[in-house]
Amino acid sequence: MIRPFDYSEISRDSDGIAHYNSLLNSLVEMLRVTVDKSPDHEAIVELGGERVSYHELWERSARVAGGLKRAGINRGDRVAIRLGNGLDWCFAFFGAQMAGAVAVPVNTRFSEPEVEYVVTDSGSRFVFLPGDSLPDGEPFVLDDLNKGDVAAIFYTSGTTGFPKGAMTTHENFLSNSETCRRVVKLPDDGSLRNLVSVPLFHVTGCNSQLLPTCQYGDTLVIMPAFEVQAFISAIRDERISLLTSVPAVYWLAINQANFKELDAGNIGWVSYGGAPIAPELVARIMEAFPNARVGNGFGLTETSSVATFLPHEYARERPETVGFGAPVVDLDLFEPDSGTGVGELLVRGPNVVKGYWNKPEATAETFVNGWLHTGDMARIDEQGFVQIVDRKKDMICRGGENVYCVEVENALAAHPAVFEVAVMGVPDSMMGEKVGAVVVARPGKNIDLDDLMAFAREHLADFKVPQFVVIRTDPMPRNPGGKMLKPVLRRETEWGKPLR
Repeated sequence: MIRPFDYSEISRDSDGIAHYNSLLNSLVEMLRVTVDKSPDHEAIVELGGERVSYHELWERSARVAGGLKRAGINRGDRVAIRLGNGLDWCFAFFGAQMAGAVAVPVNTRFSEPEVEYVVTDSGSRFVFLPGDSLPDGEPFVLDDLNKGDVAAIFYTSGTTGFPKGAMTTHENFLSNSETCRRVVKLPDDGSLRNLVSVPLFHVTGCNSQLLPTCQYGDTLVIMPAFEVQAFISAIRDERISLLTSVPAVYWLAINQANFKELDAGNIGWVSYGGAPIAPELVARIMEAFPNARVGNGFGLTETSSVATFLPHEYARERPETVGFGAPVVDLDLFEPDSGTGVGELLVRGPNVVKGYWNKPEATAETFVNGWLHTGDMARIDEQGFVQIVDRKKDMICRGGENVYCVEVENALAAHPAVFEVAVMGVPDSMMGEKVGAVVVARPGKNIDLDDLMAFAREHLADFKVPQFVVIRTDPMPRNPGGKMLKPVLRRETEWGKPLR
């Protein structure tokens, strides 16, 4: 079994769950320690907007907390954040923490009915709205918050129905932050400059970028909205040293004509996740950022972001995997298949959220005896590498044979003309389901269907080769975290006649 991370200062409680020994009690205490240490250090930069020091971040967040208190918000009350990426989002989030409230980050891409559902379901008593002034009052900071207190409710993207609110505690946040520092192997001297190109309402942006940056007094540079040329310019102009994003962002940046003019020597760390990645793209990322440690993170809203990580030493060698369990994370498989070794991935650790808000039945079904049932089908080899093969609900049962969509997607994605691919089951009266694939061509390339099928037959067992293929001209529908929205894609796809 490979143990690639720092496992020091970890102990287990009476239930067998591992914890970092050195965690503080709350996000407020974490930020206070940083402010006391580095008050004048640049904390957050909003591209095209303000720059604030850690002292200013603290003072302005405390005034938001005072404004919330004046508005009648009490400890434990939920407050919804409907703001886009920027400084105001950060002030609202930390202000909510200082007030002892529970932040409810709202996906800015949700439809109005979905937003209404989140605000109503969470029982939010205050909503931060775009265009409105932030609440303002005498600085106020609640000092007696505890690790087990719920600090935020992150609603899932709703890819399988109505969004569910994951109750995230201070320990969940702080454990994930410490995990990020350890698995990416980041310094603790405040020297990092971290570019956020993903939404802050998502656990990747908030939990794995904003908070680890603030933990050691580094600088966070926020893109209000992603635009590839602004991304490239920010790397240069802001002297960025740390990047975290989805694979598609790196592909897009590397393929810009002016990317080769960028001096990427400052980039020391590049992480990706949220979607499968082609081995070829891993190699290109390493070539594009030659001084960077490259790694792949995997996690869910319910794991407060990172559950496993594939570090640089294995990124090129084992790109089909998502690496190893984080230092405080235990992994197991539920009902693994005796032939393939594939079972539902189980996760246990201090990063696993408290449960779903207002949904006791879903909580009881998903969180069982301390273990999170992820809904992801995976195999774990004897060295500890985890390979995600499919979502449990997406697995195709073709005439009694299980076909794992991710395996087929990875095979097709290796074709030189394919940019994106999604594999799904197509209902069939005889077989139950047949394998269908939706593919998007690389810019400037055309997909020859006969050639693609010949390629598939070279790399897949016959029963896994798609019998339906649709070539799509539009990009795949994705949620803000970069994950494919297969329910949307199913509704949009007309399969036509089978190829065989």
